[in-house]
Amino acid sequence: MNKRDILIDKLDKAKLGGGQKRIDTQHGKNKLTARERLDLLLDKNSFEEIGALVKHRSSDFGMDKIHFPGDGVVTGYGTISGRLVYVFSQDFTVFGGSLSETHAEKICKIMDMAMKNGAPVIGLNDSGGARIQEGVVSLGGYADIFYRNTLASGVIPQLSVIMGPCAGGAVYSPAITDFILMVEDTSYMFVTGPNVVKTVTNEEVSSEDLGGASVHSEKSGVAHLTSANDLEAIEDIKKLLSYMPQNCEEHPHKIAYELGNETRDTLKTIVPESANQPYDIREVINGIIDEETFFEIHEKFAPNIVVGFGRLAGRSIGIVANQPAYLAGVLDVTSSQKGARFVRFCDCFNIPLLVLEDVPGFLPGTDQEWNAIITNGAKLLYAFSEATVPRITVITRKAYGGAYDVMNSKHIGADMNFAWPSAEIAVMGAKGAAEIIFRREIASAENPTEALNEKETEYAEIFANPYRAAERGFVDEVILPEKTREKLIKAFAMLENKVATLPKKKHGNIPM
Repeated sequence: MNKRDILIDKLDKAKLGGGQKRIDTQHGKNKLTARERLDLLLDKNSFEEIGALVKHRSSDFGMDKIHFPGDGVVTGYGTISGRLVYVFSQDFTVFGGSLSETHAEKICKIMDMAMKNGAPVIGLNDSGGARIQEGVVSLGGYADIFYRNTLASGVIPQLSVIMGPCAGGAVYSPAITDFILMVEDTSYMFVTGPNVVKTVTNEEVSSEDLGGASVHSEKSGVAHLTSANDLEAIEDIKKLLSYMPQNCEEHPHKIAYELGNETRDTLKTIVPESANQPYDIREVINGIIDEETFFEIHEKFAPNIVVGFGRLAGRSIGIVANQPAYLAGVLDVTSSQKGARFVRFCDCFNIPLLVLEDVPGFLPGTDQEWNAIITNGAKLLYAFSEATVPRITVITRKAYGGAYDVMNSKHIGADMNFAWPSAEIAVMGAKGAAEIIFRREIASAENPTEALNEKETEYAEIFANPYRAAERGFVDEVILPEKTREKLIKAFAMLENKVATLPKKKHGNIPM
């Protein structure tokens, strides 16, 4: 063989990864190979590989006799819908996708390039963790990646797709990134695996029950999205990326939209006449935004608040909405965490925020207090207060107590606040307020029940409406529900060039 033929042979072997076929899982599902995933993720013929011939440097435990070009990870850059992205795809067929010194160096290289060129990083994770044959060197490789994740946070979008095992130190890189997607039945994440758990705590638990997609999407909130298989996960990551800009200096791409009749009569009847009757806030969201553009995040986690992306007249927006259909839409520990995280992401990347408010307050009880509802509720308050992107709130029904302040009120910097005629803006519900204010009168009345009803009605007439707040300027306009979309389109267009600066500081100290 001449030098040219040797080079071609090396490249061909590198592109084969470990030479293995698709990995059959215990559930009988086929996982795609590292390169197949990249082929589906990126535009056709756009992928340019970096480091295809890299080999590990370890010589202990017979490792000097085993080499695969690429060392278990495929790295490079390409385009998605014409947009530059940097990618890495771990190859489980090579040493179980374990991270070595050179494996980490390849990932760090593309992260550095992404930062310099202002483009998103997408990681397709499928790794057994640190390569134990390399000891501290592989641990150092993880730390190098974590450090870059932290530097890149808020500068460029970082998206992680868990497409296989992700254990030990490997979980912390995705945890620092902006969004985590998991594949059902074939992926899992945990710091310590089932064997260690059994040894330390004597608990018998499977990998799926310990850290599967359903666990992290419903219980822990670690996973923002789950997909049925590799193909769906790849499509989901493309869709998610479409709502984001390339970096913190740019704005999301706006899709061409021609204004027409923006009245939406379906919004008239969504909110029930009874203040205690639930309704699905997603119906309001879908009635306001462009048709079929709502992309929900954390759908199964903390369902008393709904967050996600949508488009309004072609413009990408982030949506935070109380969900009256679950726990009456109260704020609690997990919903506050969920909302705060999403608000901060949108603020990082110049995505305007729409808040739909129907909140009776914070969830009471010892469980909430002992789990730091004070600190966690303050996270959402802090996130909104800190955000400098255009912020608009629409109060559809209840806006009670401190939760009224927290949900993007005028007092914490919201740009525009609208209210529907059904809005109730008060310290608390009419019944509870009447019981406190008129306690003596009710107690001394001949018919306390009748007296309570009268005082409840009196309080409701004064405060259970949006007009007192509008008189003080806390609400900019009371609008008809069917006109909401039209009002929001105009308001967001007006705020398009908003400039707001925070006081000079190193960084704030958000309550953790």
